[in-house]
Order: sequence, then C-alpha cells, then structure tokens
Amino acid sequence: MRICRSAVLTVFCLFLVSPVVFAQLPLDPLVSSPQAQDQNPLTNPSLSPGIQFLYQLEAKFAADTARGGGKAFASWFADDAVTLSNGKPPVVGRAAIAAAATWTPQQYQLTWTPEGARLSPGGDMGFTWGHYQGVSKDREGGTIQTTGRYMTVWKKQPDDTWKVALDASNDGPPAEGDCCRLPN
Repeated sequence: MRICRSAVLTVFCLFLVSPVVFAQLPLDPLVSSPQAQDQNPLTNPSLSPGIQFLYQLEAKFAADTARGGGKAFASWFADDAVTLSNGKPPVVGRAAIAAAATWTPQQYQLTWTPEGARLSPGGDMGFTWGHYQGVSKDREGGTIQTTGRYMTVWKKQPDDTWKVALDASNDGPPAEGDCCRLPN
C-alpha cells in the first residue's frame, strides 16, 4: 500500500494497529503547544511521566551513541527493528543495522534532541521525534555536517527492557543559497 511507504505512516501502520487505538492516544498539550517549544523538553517538570520516560530513554540512547559510535547505536535496537533513511532501502534486523553502523565516535558524531513524544495507552509502545545532526570529515579533513528530522519508535520487550523498533530520519533542507552552487 503506497500510504505505508512514508516513514510517518509506516509508524502508524506498526504502532497504531486500529483507529480505536489512535483515538485513545493521549495528546499532551505541553508537548504540542507553542509554549512547550520554547522550553527544553528534557527538563520540563510538567510533562507526563510517560513522556518523561521516553525522553529519558532517548537521552540514554544518545549518550551511549556519542560514547560508543555505531556499535552502541545498534545495541539499542530490537532483533526485528527497521531503519528508514533518505534515498536508501530499509535496513531490517539488528544484525543488519549493526553491519551498517560501523562508525566510531572519532569518525562520526551523531547527536539528536527530542522535541515531542507519545506513549501508548497500554504503556508498552511509544515514539519520539526531533532534530538530529551528524558531523564527520571528508578526505581533505573538512567538516561534513548533515541535519534533519528523526522519529524513534520504542517497544517494551518481554524482559521489560525497551528497544528501538523503528528509527526513521530524513535530511533537512539545504542551506539557503546552496540550491544552485557548483561544488568546489
């Protein structure tokens, strides 16, 4: 089905099994309101406990990745997880994700900040979204920076740990004026 090919709608196909579940999702006005965007969601004490929990998971995931690179990044994924990226086919399964995530923190620094989250009514799935930045070096030592949006779908595992079920990202738009310049 064409609708389920986009990252956001794929999450809804995975996460929201029925329209009834979708209708029951709590909409936290503190996450969606313009005032909340002016506050740091990681330190806002008025967020619901479920949203705070998802932000804490993201913070641990990001810190591990900053310290351990691709190996640490891949360790957060469920066995049957999926990653979706711009212009690339889906990567399915933790083993395949680990095989693709071979960077070290010295080669590539991936950082991200959540801007919003939702936890399912049953408390066993949730998702976060926000902004990411990747920084690496080209062959001449120049800095290469990528930025964009991401979404992480979290799922509680049978052993009560939480793992990433889906990680989707898309590159941000080019910087103003980059449209028609020729590469150096």
